[in-house]
Amino acid sequence: MTAKIGYHLSSEEHPPVDLVRNAAAAEEAGFDFAFISDHYHPWIRAQGHAPFVWSVLGAIATSTDRMQVGTAVTAPIVRIHPAVVAQAAATVACMMPDRFFLGVGTGEFLNEHVTGASWPHPRVRLKMLSEAMEVMRRLWSGDRVSHRGDHYEVDRTRIFDVPETPPPIMVAASGRRAAKLAGKKGDGLISVTLDRKPLEAFEEAGGAGKPRYLKVGVVWDPDPGEAQKLARRQWPMEAVPGSLMSELRTPEDFESVTEALPDDAPSQSLLCSSDPEDHLKLIREGIDAGYDNICVHQIGPKQQEFLRFYAEQVLPKVNGVSSAG
Repeated sequence: MTAKIGYHLSSEEHPPVDLVRNAAAAEEAGFDFAFISDHYHPWIRAQGHAPFVWSVLGAIATSTDRMQVGTAVTAPIVRIHPAVVAQAAATVACMMPDRFFLGVGTGEFLNEHVTGASWPHPRVRLKMLSEAMEVMRRLWSGDRVSHRGDHYEVDRTRIFDVPETPPPIMVAASGRRAAKLAGKKGDGLISVTLDRKPLEAFEEAGGAGKPRYLKVGVVWDPDPGEAQKLARRQWPMEAVPGSLMSELRTPEDFESVTEALPDDAPSQSLLCSSDPEDHLKLIREGIDAGYDNICVHQIGPKQQEFLRFYAEQVLPKVNGVSSAG
């Protein structure tokens, strides 16, 4: 099997106008789809950005024609009520017919604490996400909806601009519980790990045949040493334990944690290479793990150089990259 290749629009690293330009350039380069992150804060202050994703998506809708685009990921549980997310997603789906998908997850305290709301336990957040998905799908019917649930209320609400086909909901999961929700109630899975356990749980819960997305991080630079320095400076969270990623409150908290890491820790988990064979190997590893959509996140400022590199030296060869199994 081969995979569709995506490009990650990192809202934490780029201003809104650049995100729109990069999306158009990625489509021209030949990428099949794009993720765009949905953050209120960057992970660390050095990244420097965090625009409102729904405004950016509206501009991307008018600057692209073919490429699928999805959030990776939106947390419709605390900061924004699922009824509001449902309206935002419906509007973007109307602007991108059959091209937009809503990626959802249980979020990070980094983004969700801004309204002063309490931060629920992970299991509670997962239940909130499940209920939010039900609310959003009901609203996408175009009917008037009233809902009284364990976590949300919706009072005689109707979305008037709904797409002919509701956007698919892809569920982000790093553990088995979230992967089971993705398989049972989601339309696909988003993961950032090659670990087979979440994928197996997803398939066992009903995910067989549904799309499986994997996001991988790379630092393309002709100078390997500079690539490793950039990984440390721009994306040190790669080495932060998963249990902390959703619990730290501010960019300064992430900086305090990452300052204690060895200098080479982030580059151990990221591909720091300008060799096309290394990038093809990374794609092959994702396919071998069971993913049919591989999204590549180029970290740092050299986005146009990366896009040319993929257009000329990687994407033309992807059809020849097949699973060893």
